[in-house]
Order: sequence, then structure tokens, then C-alpha cells
Amino acid sequence: MNKFFCFFIFSFCFGAYAQLAVTVSQPVVTGQKAVVELTMTNDLTNEVKSARAICLLLDEQGKMVGQSTKWVIGQNKKVLEPNAEAKFNFVITTPQPLVSSNLTAKVMFSKVNLDNGKMADVRQVVQVMPSSSNGKSKPQ
Repeated sequence: MNKFFCFFIFSFCFGAYAQLAVTVSQPVVTGQKAVVELTMTNDLTNEVKSARAICLLLDEQGKMVGQSTKWVIGQNKKVLEPNAEAKFNFVITTPQPLVSSNLTAKVMFSKVNLDNGKMADVRQVVQVMPSSSNGKSKPQ
């Protein structure tokens, strides 16, 4: 029993390092548009051929005020090589001007396709973290 537990912990610790790390910036609002910058770092051994994500724009009560779904890697954009970094700007347009200055962005990935033709399990491969003013980030 103890050997199994140690193996599980060991596997979990080392498996957590191989990932697509995504840092989500604070939304920058101008009128009816909000721009959310993603910084993606490929810590996997495979290149990422394509990745699709959704960005939800939330007000201070957690109510969704806008959304956008885009291919953030691939699909007419460059692939993301191992140990490389890429940036993507989500532009979210709303019907009315955004009046709240205390907006947050929640980003979720729906697909990650690797160079070997396989789809990655986004729950295990992608780690999304909000950026913070002190330079440290924590998972969303």
C-alpha cells in the first residue's frame, strides 16, 4: 500500500512539470472592447500544433459580460515549439460599453493538438494562471 502511494505522489510531482503553461493578463478595457493577453509557454516535449480556448469576461459579481472563443495556437498561426513562448490577444467586444473597471478574465482550453497527431488531455496538460502584480502567479 505504501509503495503505491509513494509511486502516485512521485508520478504526480514529476508529471506536473510537463505542461502548456498559460498566464492570463488583466483585461484592458476601451469602450466596448476588452483585450486579454495570454502568454503561453510550451514545457512539453512535443510541439503544440493547435490549441483552442474560450475567454470569459466577468464583472465584480462574477457575472459574464462577454466571451470569445479562438484558436490561440495553430489554425493559420505558428505552432508552438517545445521550450518556446507565444502571446495571443483575446479581443472581446460587447454590445454596450464596459462600465466596470474591475473585470477579470477566465480562460479555459477545449482542445490541444500535439505534433504526433494526438489530442492532449487539457485537464492534465494545460495550467492556466492569472498574472499578478508581484510577478507570482497561481493556477485558476
